[in-house]
Amino acid sequence: MADNKETKVGFFTKVKNRLASIVKYFRDTVSEMKKVVWPSRKQVLNNTLVVAVVVILAALVIFLLDTVFGFALDMILSLGA
Repeated sequence: MADNKETKVGFFTKVKNRLASIVKYFRDTVSEMKKVVWPSRKQVLNNTLVVAVVVILAALVIFLLDTVFGFALDMILSLGA
């Protein structure tokens, strides 16, 4: 029965441990941010241009498909009337 002895942790010890873990989190975050390799302005502009072109092309394809399917649906519905 003496082996099941539980030790209680005090309130201030819990607060101290919590603050230490928060401080460690921010230190680790700063350390990791120093390792980040940021893209150059030219790379960012190039990637932005690529994304804009792909979005425009996707919008055109969806517009064309919508137009074709809408026309086909109108033709099918007009045959039934």
